[in-house]
Amino acid sequence: MFTFFENLVDPYTEGPVGSESTTRVWPFIGAFTRPFRTIIALNIVTSFLVAAAEVGLLYYLGRIVDLLNESTPSEFWSANGLEISIVLALVVIFRPLVQILNTALIKNAIQPNIAALGRWRSYKHVLNQSVGWFENDFAGRIANRVCQMPAACGDLIFQVMDTLSFTVAYMIGASILLASSDPRLLIPLFLWFVLYIVLLRWSLKRIRPASRASSASRSRTLGFVVDSFSNIQSVKLFSHTARETEFAQGIFEDHRQTYAAETRIFTTIDAGLVLLNGFLIASVVGWALMIWSDGSATVGVVATAGALALRINSMSSWVMGSLTSFFRNLGVVSEGMESVAQPIGLLDKPDAPDLQLSEGGIKVVALSHHYGRESGGLNNVSFEIQAGEKVGLVGRSGSGKSTLVKALLRLYDPEQGQILFDDVDIGSVTQASLRAQIGMVQQENSLLHRSIKENLLYGRPGASDEQVISAAIQAEAHDFILDQCDSYGRTGYAAHVGERGVKLSGGQRQRIALARVILKDAPILILDEATSALDSEIEAQIQTTLYGMMRGKTVVAIAHRLSTIAQMDRILVLDKGCIVEQGSHQTLINQKGLYATLWQHQSGGFIDIE
Repeated sequence: MFTFFENLVDPYTEGPVGSESTTRVWPFIGAFTRPFRTIIALNIVTSFLVAAAEVGLLYYLGRIVDLLNESTPSEFWSANGLEISIVLALVVIFRPLVQILNTALIKNAIQPNIAALGRWRSYKHVLNQSVGWFENDFAGRIANRVCQMPAACGDLIFQVMDTLSFTVAYMIGASILLASSDPRLLIPLFLWFVLYIVLLRWSLKRIRPASRASSASRSRTLGFVVDSFSNIQSVKLFSHTARETEFAQGIFEDHRQTYAAETRIFTTIDAGLVLLNGFLIASVVGWALMIWSDGSATVGVVATAGALALRINSMSSWVMGSLTSFFRNLGVVSEGMESVAQPIGLLDKPDAPDLQLSEGGIKVVALSHHYGRESGGLNNVSFEIQAGEKVGLVGRSGSGKSTLVKALLRLYDPEQGQILFDDVDIGSVTQASLRAQIGMVQQENSLLHRSIKENLLYGRPGASDEQVISAAIQAEAHDFILDQCDSYGRTGYAAHVGERGVKLSGGQRQRIALARVILKDAPILILDEATSALDSEIEAQIQTTLYGMMRGKTVVAIAHRLSTIAQMDRILVLDKGCIVEQGSHQTLINQKGLYATLWQHQSGGFIDIE
């Protein structure tokens, strides 16, 4: 039975592109709930039926009291036995079936699937954001929003559809029942309802901003904790455990204060509700007793009115709790939209084709990018790299090397200028196809917390085991991979490497990254300090592999250790965002310019800090 309801909606169906990027809450939620419209409608119907059945039971309770009051036991069963048997059958069969159907629709069909659908679409949407977008926020906070916000959407739907529909149906049924007994019984109910709405309005004005603040504080707290744990090595190396604890106390205290401000509102609501419900019970039962005293109502009416008052008393607390939870979840959704609903900043053009490289030539034309500032980055850079040419990039820190590499990878769109691969503007093709043509080894190589094999297959997902092992051997990684064992007993290529690859040394991570690029076998290579984390012996062994890997490919290599790029066909020297020199190693040495100065400052293969 459970499987039937759980499979009524496929949470992994594709949604309309960009539907998550609306800036308004309800259209945003509507994009997630669209596949559930039929189920939600059926849930509303069952909620009405459940409410009607409950009101009907209270009505029949009053009727039984009157029947008992008017007859002896023998007369009671002979006159009413069939009627009572039918009602009991409905209570035993119909009401449970409707209630079970209502619960299954909410708990099994809607809530888990809408949460999964929301997380799936939110994750896909956020994953398409630019690298720069991720650099401007905590990874932990983004993850919290992606995971918590869709679950809050599911709870919102439950609270709106189930609670609201049940309450409306119940109040209508209760009003009809009281009016049919004696219209005067509606007076205390109406007064209570007016006061309840006043309390509700007071509450809702305060709950939403308080819930939003609490949700934002919770995300900040999670972001801080993840950031601290992710950088645990720095914390330990600088002996800052006490300092981090002090920071944490301030952040935790901020969250405690915002959460306390939220709970003060809930306590005030509960106090007001207790007083209101006391008024409801006393006034409805008291009024029913008054009209019974003057002979205008039966004992059954008094019993029904009292039962209804008690049920509305308990239901009002449930409704108020649902509404406060509703606005708390609305705060979570609203806060989560700050990440999940942001439009994609770096988009492919509509109907952009895939990049098809025939040779691998690179042309950069009047490229400028300052990250929205007046200076820094690149300033009117132009150069051309022939297909198969090996070019090194050299310059002091901040000269624009990394900015240039990010532009070649189209991690951002430049403010001015063009980059062409084989005379095709990279801004006119899909980002995925562009990066598929580039293999890159970075100075800092973070790995996914998955198996070594899965990390290697990032280079070529369809590669065979033989190809994976061959790439690892070429990168001098095979032997240390075979020695790996994780906490679950997985060994070799199946061993998991920890978050960001922390279980491996820097050199081991770099060799995994090299093996991954070897496996990818892309026509363009970008090497950003590709051997910086290797010891001299391993680097010497890897150099042969690197030169073999470069054969027939276009190569752009960044290095502070100038000896690693001295054999390049050409070297570009950057300073303050401009190309100030270019030529072969010997040509640049003879020019006695910036490159020659940097070369002279080398000590053991490194540039002097000055």
